[in-house]
Amino acid sequence: MSAGLLDRVRARLALEPGMPTQADVAAVVRQESGGLLGDDDVLRAVRDAVDELAGAGPLEALLRLPDVTDVLVAAPDRVWVDRGAGLELTGVRFDDDAAVRRLAVRLAAAAGRRLDDAAPWVDVGLPDGTRLHAVLAPVAGSTCLSLRVLRRCSRSLADLQALGALPGESPQLLRALVDCRLPFLVTGGTGSGKTTVLSALLGEVGPAERVLTCEDAAELAPAHPHVVALLTRPPNVEGVGEVTLRDLVRQALRMRPDRLVVGEVRGAEVGDLLAALNTGHEGGCGTLHANSPAEVPARLEALGVAAGLDRAAVHSLAAAALHVVVHLRRTAAGRRVDELGVLRRAGDLVVVEPGWRADGAPCPAADRLHALLDRTAPR
Repeated sequence: MSAGLLDRVRARLALEPGMPTQADVAAVVRQESGGLLGDDDVLRAVRDAVDELAGAGPLEALLRLPDVTDVLVAAPDRVWVDRGAGLELTGVRFDDDAAVRRLAVRLAAAAGRRLDDAAPWVDVGLPDGTRLHAVLAPVAGSTCLSLRVLRRCSRSLADLQALGALPGESPQLLRALVDCRLPFLVTGGTGSGKTTVLSALLGEVGPAERVLTCEDAAELAPAHPHVVALLTRPPNVEGVGEVTLRDLVRQALRMRPDRLVVGEVRGAEVGDLLAALNTGHEGGCGTLHANSPAEVPARLEALGVAAGLDRAAVHSLAAAALHVVVHLRRTAAGRRVDELGVLRRAGDLVVVEPGWRADGAPCPAADRLHALLDRTAPR
């Protein structure tokens, strides 16, 4: 669609109440083009107009690409995507920074959030589940957009094994971990596949168990007959109505969970989760950002102290509440389970020792891991 035609269509539709349908857009396109466009051209023009007026504009086509996890705008002429093999520069271009800013403001408004010079950044989920982070100039050199495409994770352990994500004996160990109802964390860096693996593990939970998930966005989709999904909610434009992960964890505990799941532990909810796993809620789990299993205690400590717990309390709760860390790593060959770590007390602190490693390196906690999964070790 030409810029002039798009401007005329935009101006016409702006006068109409409510969100225009594709039929409304098609009718306006035919009228404004004077009936000179054929059916194929009208369809393309409608798609362009819908993307511009209700979608992500020039970025919409990138968001539709298979396997895209991130679309990043660093400048009007620098738009990147990540399809699992690192960042790729695309040919998508904006006319200028003002065009990027207009898109950012419109997307934020669609999620009920303000984005302007007084509030120059926003982090919010869009109605379709995509995660938006935007920073306006001059806080950034030019308006920056980060769009994280959240796809519901429904692959099974068998699927992941076929894809090479579960090397060696890890499939058997992971199934035993779920069967033994041991509490665990799935860890790794951004984009390492934590949510995918957690969803697959929840699919191994017995059908008679009730699974309660607490998430910021609906990503977990385990193949299980009894899943209750709770989602957070940001504050509205008046700054009220927020529902946090901590709120969800507390409500989930009142809903008779057999498995309490926190999609991503990243704040004050760590205290509630650890406390819950210490009070009879076996088999609870979640994900946590960490560079390695050995760094998990430090990450829990940082989150717990920020939530008002002292260092000793965090380590004591973690030692009693958690048993295994399932760590994922993103490599040039793809994402895979890289290590299973076992938590152990070391004086007043807790440490994580390797119990299994994909590279076959020696693991000082191998015997303890197998004993835990065989239900023969003290817990």
